Amino acid sequence: MTDQFGQEQAIRKLAPGKLVIASHNPGKVREIAALLGRYGIEPISAASLDLPEPEETGTTFIANAELKAMQAADLSGLPALADDSGLCVEALGGDPGLFSARWAGPTKDFGMAMQAVWDGIEAKGPDAGHDAHFVCALALAWPDGHVEAFEGRIDGTLVWPPRGDQGFGYDAMFVPHGHDISFGEMDPDAKHAMSHRAKAFEKLVAAVF
Repeated sequence: MTDQFGQEQAIRKLAPGKLVIASHNPGKVREIAALLGRYGIEPISAASLDLPEPEETGTTFIANAELKAMQAADLSGLPALADDSGLCVEALGGDPGLFSARWAGPTKDFGMAMQAVWDGIEAKGPDAGHDAHFVCALALAWPDGHVEAFEGRIDGTLVWPPRGDQGFGYDAMFVPHGHDISFGEMDPDAKHAMSHRAKAFEKLVAAVF
């Protein structure tokens, strides 16, 4: 991290204790809690604190993650960790990307969202590729406004129909490169070891713990 003069600043360390997970998505909260448990962190979901969901007005995954983390830290008085992630499909010009959750509508119907992704690929014709990648940005914020951000990515291929009932979101249609099963078919521990979220967490853990 650099200051206003472009000088490198030391990354702030996170002490064991309570940490707000700035998400109302129970799947994300579960994954993040599983990844944090070994570090003496007591995760608390934003939903359990009745914290509002901010409007995601950022133009990058990191900007949205920072926005969510900073609001949760400010309102709770505790450090807060936010995740902004999405599925980027090459044939769709990177969509749904930042709008991955919004494609599922207000009821968070990811069956509908996956169908919309596949229909979009099919509409491109038989030469449309199925390459895609997941991106995860993590932002860790403190009540004084300090924030650290990290990003991870995993590449893969989309399949249809969706396969498996593990995971959440678009997991059932995404097969990571080097594997022949989808995230939806994968044991959660196996997914946690390789996912975009896990890669972002590796960077966060190396920096702040």
